Amino acid sequence: MTKQSKRPLIIVESPTKARTISRFMKAKYDVKASMGHVRDLPKSKLGVDIENGFKPQYITIRGKGKVIKELKEAAKQASDVYLATDPDREGEAISWHLCHVLDIEPQQARRVTFHEITENAVKEAFRNPMPIKQSLVDAQQARRILDRLVGYTLSPLLWKKVKPGLSAGRVQSAALRLIVDREIEIETFQPEEYWTIEALLQGEKGLVKAKYYGYDGKKRDLRHRQDVDQVLQGIEGAQFIVTSVQPKERRKNPPLPFTTSTLQQEASRKLGFTVRKTMSVAQTLYEGVELGEQGYAGLITYMRTDSTRVSPVAVKEARQYIEGVFGKEYIGRDRKRKSAPGAQDAHEAIRPTEVRRLPSEIKKYLTEDQYKLYELIWNRFVASQMAAAVYDTVTCDIEANKHVFRATGSRLAFPGFTKLYEEGEDNPEEPAEEIIPLSVNERLELKQLDPQQHFTQPPQRYTEASLVKTLEQNGIGRPSTYAPIIATLTEREYVVREKRRLVPTELGRLVDSILREHFPSIVDVGFTADMEKRLDAIEAGSSRWEQVIGEFWEPFKEQLEKAEQQIQRVKLQDELAGEDCEKCGRPMVIKRSRYGKFIACSGYPECKNTKPYVERTGAVCPRCKGDIVVRRSRKGRVFYGCLNYPDCDFVSWSRPVPDKSCPVCGCFLVEARGRSKGYRCGNPECSYTEKS
Repeated sequence: MTKQSKRPLIIVESPTKARTISRFMKAKYDVKASMGHVRDLPKSKLGVDIENGFKPQYITIRGKGKVIKELKEAAKQASDVYLATDPDREGEAISWHLCHVLDIEPQQARRVTFHEITENAVKEAFRNPMPIKQSLVDAQQARRILDRLVGYTLSPLLWKKVKPGLSAGRVQSAALRLIVDREIEIETFQPEEYWTIEALLQGEKGLVKAKYYGYDGKKRDLRHRQDVDQVLQGIEGAQFIVTSVQPKERRKNPPLPFTTSTLQQEASRKLGFTVRKTMSVAQTLYEGVELGEQGYAGLITYMRTDSTRVSPVAVKEARQYIEGVFGKEYIGRDRKRKSAPGAQDAHEAIRPTEVRRLPSEIKKYLTEDQYKLYELIWNRFVASQMAAAVYDTVTCDIEANKHVFRATGSRLAFPGFTKLYEEGEDNPEEPAEEIIPLSVNERLELKQLDPQQHFTQPPQRYTEASLVKTLEQNGIGRPSTYAPIIATLTEREYVVREKRRLVPTELGRLVDSILREHFPSIVDVGFTADMEKRLDAIEAGSSRWEQVIGEFWEPFKEQLEKAEQQIQRVKLQDELAGEDCEKCGRPMVIKRSRYGKFIACSGYPECKNTKPYVERTGAVCPRCKGDIVVRRSRKGRVFYGCLNYPDCDFVSWSRPVPDKSCPVCGCFLVEARGRSKGYRCGNPECSYTEKS
């Protein structure tokens, strides 16, 4: 076969991506998938030659022999080989490894990258192939070797001193420290008392709620009941007079389009997705989905990015859509884009590849999760190009014997981007009061005074969303690493999820304390962030990867040698299950396996009695008086059911509130959903509600 009659070969990572690209390139190219990495460090040993410049000892990944054979045969038959793996460090490294497998000189390689898998982007990339960018490969290789040095030296130490199966990682351990630090903050938190006084006042045009502000124009905090009594005495019989009315206009700008981090955060808040699930679903949207007669199409741009930059073509497309659907006044102004410190600006933000591909129109081709995430990305991007929301606000000061009460109100004057999208919040604020027109010197009639005692609250535990936000703010890890970090922490049982919050286990705290004492740099947030900057410097070509690793390894090796001598063997105490073994009478304990918790006899191996673990809520079933326990549906959704199932099939989708029961039917109460604070009866046959 002559070279002229041969066809070029394109190699990508996944079959889905291969199908999408094949559609654009028609029959002019052969497209094959490498199925991810083809070479890596060996699992059975360190695989890094520390004595010879930290040279990595790569081997073919087990099970990849057949794939490599097919790729070699295809490459021999091809006129040219194009490497079209993902446009980041990892993708560059995969292409570099493919060069070595296929005997291609990296500087002679035909490397193509595209930020979106659309026909125009793909064809443009193939018109401008480039050699392998060695600095990207070096940065990825440095990260891989650093993580291997830490993981394959620290983990065996933990196996020996604590228990088998544990692990420690360079970035993982810093993330664990953040979670443990937050737990310590919560445990050591000392609540402080404070009071508020709310006045309900009758004005000429309606009732007004005002909160105590201070005295003689100066803000005053009410720390104790005595402070409240002093205010109440001071305003007794006084006339409430409006002394100041300050109307203002507040503008709320739309959020910027998604980066990897903000997508992970918002999908967690709004969709309840874990970080890992978000990235998995986003990958399918990027690589391509079959859209009926249209064939495979990439629906979003590359999902690993920390840039908010958007192409002018996409901006124009979004603004045309906004004008056509909402009107010209809804088109936003151009805003100066600020990149986060250390952000890599090589890629665009995450956006739909075509704005005219509406979520509702392609819903029938998508899975439920794909649709939810695509709709979120589509709405966020279009909203980012819309006008600001405008609110009319007013602040009124009302005096009674020089004691100042302040009333605030807000009214949406122009919805702007909120017509389409509103950003989620971890801790949503109370909705603002509606504006009641007041005028200066207006006299108000006091209807009610409501003094209330409060106590300051400890910081909340991290959710996946807030942990990702903190990791990003501290420069720990990169967008692509957040999902595996959190997954490892939960898989190793260092952290558990409780009501979507991340709680360190006894094991997690023990590992963290050992690392803090003997490997302070590994868990130090500043040190970990600085290492990320050094990896970025390798990518930029201003640092050599061997030097960066060498400067890390020497002091770390000394810490390792000292720790080996100093750490004493630790025995973890099993958590008591609160019941005795019915076979031998010894206490039952809670154990964990890869499938979750179970209860076992503490007399193992003499007694091998085990039983399923059930988490009791403390509530009682309204039908049969059995215990209400936590259960999971086949899709993993948490619900609350009777322990006597299948004899009793009572279920509730809302968690029972401890020590609260319905005065009508005796069933447990649950928190009411929505903005109205309070409780409702957990029995669907009872309509009782109460305010909190």
